[in-house]
Amino acid sequence: MKNVGFIGVGYMGYGIAKNILKNKNNLFVIANKNRSPIEKIIKDGAIEVNSYEELCSKNLDCLFLCVTNTPIAHSIIEKVSPLLNSDIIIIDITTHNQNGSIEANKIFKSKNISYIECPVMGGPVQAEEGVLGGIVGGSEEDFKKAEIFLKAFCKDYFYFGEVGMGAKSKLLNNFLALGNATLIVHMIKSAEKFNIDLKKLFDVAKLGSGNSAALSRIFDNLLKGDYTGFKFTANNSHKDLSYIQDMMSEMPDAEKLAKVTKDFYKDAIDNGNGDSFISELIKK
Repeated sequence: MKNVGFIGVGYMGYGIAKNILKNKNNLFVIANKNRSPIEKIIKDGAIEVNSYEELCSKNLDCLFLCVTNTPIAHSIIEKVSPLLNSDIIIIDITTHNQNGSIEANKIFKSKNISYIECPVMGGPVQAEEGVLGGIVGGSEEDFKKAEIFLKAFCKDYFYFGEVGMGAKSKLLNNFLALGNATLIVHMIKSAEKFNIDLKKLFDVAKLGSGNSAALSRIFDNLLKGDYTGFKFTANNSHKDLSYIQDMMSEMPDAEKLAKVTKDFYKDAIDNGNGDSFISELIKK
C-alpha cells in the first residue's frame, strides 16, 4: 500500500484517482473549486487535506498533477517542490505546451525529485474504466519507478523518451483528434443545412476511410438526441490548439491548419460557449 497525493481531482482526474484507490493505495486529495468530484472521491475512500503543506506531510510515495494548463501547473510546482521528500515520484498528467514539462522537470530536478510526464489519451469514461493510454516522457529509471502507478489507470502506456517528448507526442495526437472532431462537427452542420439524412450519412461514413472513434462517439449519441458524445470543451480545445499552433511555428502548412481550427473554438468562446463540449457546438 502506497501513499499517493493527487492535485486536480476534476473532470478527468476523478477517474484516475478512483483507480489509484481501487489498487489499495492511501489517497490524499486537496480541495478544488469544483466540489462534486472531490465529494465523490472522498466517498470512495480518499482523505481530503486543506493545504499543500498538509498534503506534502503525508510521507507520499507519489504525487499526481492533473491540472488545466502549464501556467497553473508551474504555479503549483513552485509551491510544493520545497515541501516534498526526495523519495517521491511525480506523475504529471497535465497537457503542457511543448516546453512546459521540461520546465517542470527542471524545478523538481533542482530538489532531487523524480518526475515523469504522462499526458493521456481518452476521456472521463476511459479514466474511470482504467483504460487510458499513457504518453510518457522521463528518464528510463523514473519511468520504471512510475510503472506501478501507471498500471492502475492505463490500458497501455508508451515511453517516448526524455521529458518533453511526451508533451510533443500528446499535442500531435490532439492535433489529429481535434482536427477530426472539428471536421465532423462541420460535416453535420452542413448536412443539416442541405437536409441530408444523418443516419444514412453516418452509415456511409463508417464504410469509408473517414471512419474514426470520434465519428462514432459523436454520431452514436447525436442520433439519440444527445449532443454530449465528444466530452472535450471549446475552452480546452482552444488551449491545446494554441499550444499546437505554437509548436508548429516552423511548419507553415501545419501551423495554418492549427490556426483555422483554433479560431473556430475562439469564436465559440467569444459567443459564450467556452464550456460547451465539441459535439454540442453542432447546435450552437
